[in-house]
Amino acid sequence: MLQKRLYGAAPVGYSESPARRFANDTVSLGPDGLAPSRLAMGTGTSGFRGASNQTRKLGVAGLTDLYRFGFDNGLTFWDTADGYGSHPHLKNALKHIPREKVVIMTKSQSKTAQAMRSDIDRFRRELGTDYIDLLLLHAVREEDWPRQRAGAMEVVNEYKQKGIVKSRGISCHSLPALKRVKNEEYIDVDLARVNPLGARMDADPATVIEELCKIKAAGKGVIGMKILGEGVMRNRVSEALQHAMALDCIDCFTIGAENHFELADLIQRIPEASTLGWNA
Repeated sequence: MLQKRLYGAAPVGYSESPARRFANDTVSLGPDGLAPSRLAMGTGTSGFRGASNQTRKLGVAGLTDLYRFGFDNGLTFWDTADGYGSHPHLKNALKHIPREKVVIMTKSQSKTAQAMRSDIDRFRRELGTDYIDLLLLHAVREEDWPRQRAGAMEVVNEYKQKGIVKSRGISCHSLPALKRVKNEEYIDVDLARVNPLGARMDADPATVIEELCKIKAAGKGVIGMKILGEGVMRNRVSEALQHAMALDCIDCFTIGAENHFELADLIQRIPEASTLGWNA
């Protein structure tokens, strides 16, 4: 059951005045004019080696149907990655949904210029789109990632200038990597792991949230992921959503529903969760 916060001074990173918000609200994400829905539809639950729970369980037709259901309920933010194997599934969904009506985020683990150029061209073919709204450096753990991925970043900059990539970012998987984000001009949007338990996160919640506040203050967009702790909070969904909705330091968040019931349940729970704030 959701717990109401005892109002007083909110902890750092949390809203002082919770207000009713919805999964299908349009939010402003980063400096490039991206305007996705507050809830992103993830396709990477247990995603690795070109597959995920969504692709394994639903297949192309099933995931297409789930994305059409989400779109019909106002969800316009699509979360995919090369490692999830879900590009063809989204391509099929775009046969039924206007491309300009959705924001597509995908991710590459490439480090060199040649590999990133190949990725971007292949991603566009696999997705059936001329452009990518948000391209992230994926699963970054190394502290010196700006040096290690300099070649890849140069290519992303080139494609951004051409309008093929609309916005750039990073998916952080370590605290040292996360701490670099606020000072890096390259980053428009950060994707960070955050939940109230610290499950599958880069550090304890307070430490991560402090960094996310600094990233937001630097004018960058912030997306939350691992909101349910990669399933650790599967039986505590309302609590997880209450925490996510209380955070001022994230603009939106992604969750990978695996069927219509789970997605509808998230959409239904979010408004109540948004009004309650959080007791840290």
